[in-house]
Amino acid sequence: MALAFTARQKIDLVVQNNQEKLPDYLLQQERVVGAMLDPKKLTPLGPGSFKYEVTSFKVFQLQINPVVSIGVENSEKKIRMYVTESHLDGLGLVDDFDLTLDAVLDAKLSGLEGEALLGVTVSQPHLLRLIPPKMLEKTGQSILNGILLGIKARVQKQLIVDFNNWCKEN
Repeated sequence: MALAFTARQKIDLVVQNNQEKLPDYLLQQERVVGAMLDPKKLTPLGPGSFKYEVTSFKVFQLQINPVVSIGVENSEKKIRMYVTESHLDGLGLVDDFDLTLDAVLDAKLSGLEGEALLGVTVSQPHLLRLIPPKMLEKTGQSILNGILLGIKARVQKQLIVDFNNWCKEN
């Protein structure tokens, strides 16, 4: 039986200075992605492509270690991140794991607006067959919300700091 859960977060960052430079800053893919995610867990694979080791977590005594490949693309005043591939490291109990991410950050006159949708579809591991699927889905949704809230907190702090540093350099 497949379990599926999703989480969504929006962000609205007011930028005090140099707002006109935001579109150019968003073109600095490696820099922006590194400011949004933990750079220690991020490996550039080439233009617009990264490997990211999501922070591991426990679910009902199972250690979960997701690894994703992230695609990044720019369009007019926007940067978009999305998962191109995903798997679990160190957990041979799950055959079909699929993590999806679609996140957009958009330069506006007042600052940055963004939205992220994170989803997981996975088969119910044999070790967890006695736990009702609804309880597993609720737990999964809670974990995804926690991941997105952690990323949101990092973006709110680190992205603005990095943008200001970039403005001083350019």
